[in-house]
Amino acid sequence: MMRSFHRMAPAGGSTVAFVVFLATAVSVSAAEQSQRRAVIKSGTQVSLEYTLRLEDQTVLESNVGKGPMVYHQGAHEIVPGLERSLEGHAKGDTARIVVQPADGYGDVDPKAVQEVKKSLIPEAARKVGAQLEAKGQDGEALFPRVTAVTDDTVTLDFNHPLAGKVLVFDVTVLDVQPTQRK
Repeated sequence: MMRSFHRMAPAGGSTVAFVVFLATAVSVSAAEQSQRRAVIKSGTQVSLEYTLRLEDQTVLESNVGKGPMVYHQGAHEIVPGLERSLEGHAKGDTARIVVQPADGYGDVDPKAVQEVKKSLIPEAARKVGAQLEAKGQDGEALFPRVTAVTDDTVTLDFNHPLAGKVLVFDVTVLDVQPTQRK
């Protein structure tokens, strides 16, 4: 914003220099203001501090006091419900975001629980809670958990461990930047 002055300028134009200086200072301030209010939208790189809890307040994960989590808005790098809820937030904003299972890791799929012959599972993994690594038909990595063991079979759950869970994220937006083009 530039103000006009209604005084006569002394010889040498010092008033003009003052007005130019004032306009420069205001434009820097406007640039800083714009940077502070950069909002999260598709194509921005976002840095977050977060704590992830379950509904019962059990803390699952947190980066508070550690390095930020960085993701690209619109690139589907985080759970959909969190990504949608962060849209429009700006640097410095804090929020508690509750993500329902359908917008997080999905609902529990009963078809993703399979019983297999015990002989197909390594002996060391034949215990409830063991996490296995397998390859799907399309070559994708799968991480089933052992949920039951009998004399002849092992029950494997291929659902994500957080499937069916309501997720509570406490987030602070640390930075919002345009995505760097390569």
